[in-house]
Amino acid sequence: MVNLDCKTNIVSTDNMPSRSPRPSSSTKLSVLVPPLHVQDLSPASDTACTAYEHYLRLPEIRDLWNKQEFPEWENEAVLKPALHALEFTFRFVSIVLSDPRPYANRREWMRRLESLTTSQIELISLFCEEDTCTAPIVNIGESGGVLTREGSSAEVWKLSEGEDATVLVSQISEESLLPRLATWRKSENLAQKIQYTIECNMMRCPYTLGLGEPNLSGKPSLNYDAVCKPSNLHSLTKTPPDQSNVNNYENRSLFTTHQILESWIHVAQKLLNRIESDINSNGFATASNNCYILEQIWKLLAKIEDLHLLMDPDDFLRLKNQLDIKTTCETDSLCFRSRSLTEITKLSKNLRHKVPYILDVEVDPMGGPIVQETALKLYRKKNNGVKIHLLQGLQAVEAAVKKFYYSYKQLLVVVMGSLEAKGNLASVTVDLNDSLGRIFLEPTYYPSLDGAKTFLGDYWSHEGRGR
Repeated sequence: MVNLDCKTNIVSTDNMPSRSPRPSSSTKLSVLVPPLHVQDLSPASDTACTAYEHYLRLPEIRDLWNKQEFPEWENEAVLKPALHALEFTFRFVSIVLSDPRPYANRREWMRRLESLTTSQIELISLFCEEDTCTAPIVNIGESGGVLTREGSSAEVWKLSEGEDATVLVSQISEESLLPRLATWRKSENLAQKIQYTIECNMMRCPYTLGLGEPNLSGKPSLNYDAVCKPSNLHSLTKTPPDQSNVNNYENRSLFTTHQILESWIHVAQKLLNRIESDINSNGFATASNNCYILEQIWKLLAKIEDLHLLMDPDDFLRLKNQLDIKTTCETDSLCFRSRSLTEITKLSKNLRHKVPYILDVEVDPMGGPIVQETALKLYRKKNNGVKIHLLQGLQAVEAAVKKFYYSYKQLLVVVMGSLEAKGNLASVTVDLNDSLGRIFLEPTYYPSLDGAKTFLGDYWSHEGRGR
């Protein structure tokens, strides 16, 4: 918590100062929570992390993610795990609709899964919008609607009669669960809504996904089965054999939720590497676009975690005991069993070191405000909009990271009780050993940008009074 009390006479109302003014002697800066240095953030014990990965069968899934099958396709690294997450979600729909427990909240489950699917499709379409012709596509529309025997998964629509008739071809995946859900009475309405969502969100993309969407524009379809390999993926949909005796239906929900979560964490990891590479090569526009996608991924991670709210309390806590899920020390949190989540948190925070390079200045070793002054001039003169967009995107990522951990701390209280959350949220004070609290309460990652905006806001408050 930061209390910044600035006097009203720190800047002139005549024109913008060339240097950041010094705060008055009455300026008070009090930090109640010590900063959490990036090197202090570490995953849980190796034993806990390994058990978590073994439970989710992450080593086998990572083999699918890391296997490069289309060397010329740059987006393979991000789209493959994203499509896997989407396919896991289709399986989740089947799990919920097949749940035999009479007390399960199926109505809210279906609403949440529909919303989650929509969010994922929106993110996937953002990657596809800028995709090039190197993506593996199936353009059977070039055949004029004549299909081979192997093309039985395609639909051919003829919009008019005669020689000049327009033929639209919609290629449908043979292995994905979505077309199957569209034929099941319990799920057909939801599946059709998902297919229309794909149609709408892929309008700006050079191809469509090929999951049974109408494809009214007659675009080529992504070779979904070759990229996603749903058959191989669904062979990993059961918990390891040594845990197959867990007689608890909630195990399927927990298992699938975290497989979806880890898939998007992997996407975020690849995207963070892209952002760093783009900034280093002065591709600020692309880096800015990717920062806002990364912000949306962090929000999606929070939405995925919120699925725990719908799990039955008794079944979930019994499952927690059956799987021996527990923290090994008082400062641990269950989310840090994911090494990848810890890694993307560090990488997201480390983006702050790119600010001097973006502003094209050297950091003053004596602690001078050169970075803050340069940012102040950039905001005021607006002579490089791309850099402003990138800086705003970096701060948007910071806000999304802190929102995720704040949301997760409250989630622990609701799902497992306040003891698991390591503290009483109603209290203003924060346990200094609480790793979650230190993440979302630490000072801004970007003090120079924060200071520049503070002085800019003060300048305009004076300028407004003078008019």
